[in-house]
Amino acid sequence: MKITSFNPSIITKDLESVVSVFEALGFEKKHNPTGTSALGNEYVSYRMTDANGFHVDVSRSSAPREQDLTTIRMNVDDFDEAYEFLTARGFTNPQSKAVTDTGSAKACILYSPSGFGINLIQHIKNHD
Repeated sequence: MKITSFNPSIITKDLESVVSVFEALGFEKKHNPTGTSALGNEYVSYRMTDANGFHVDVSRSSAPREQDLTTIRMNVDDFDEAYEFLTARGFTNPQSKAVTDTGSAKACILYSPSGFGINLIQHIKNHD
């Protein structure tokens, strides 16, 4: 398993407010994935990058949420291997093992035994 990127990810009800904070810090919207999760929740995300190459992801989901959730986004080249690696170390998938598969990416959030989250993602190359 190879980690291809690693950065903070914020899931919020107030997408534009959080995005505006990072824009004021010099981040720009670079990518805007949208879709439906494995559990049927609609999501909108922004991948943001600053001049130094730092990244932060900011997302909104239709899933009920009382407060913002901050996780670590970890992109990998082999989702299944990374999933097994993390679950063997006690990480759990609170969504009954559901994995979002858009055809171009597989993703889910896994939680460590101490409570921090990793948003595990594999982008699937479906073109040359």
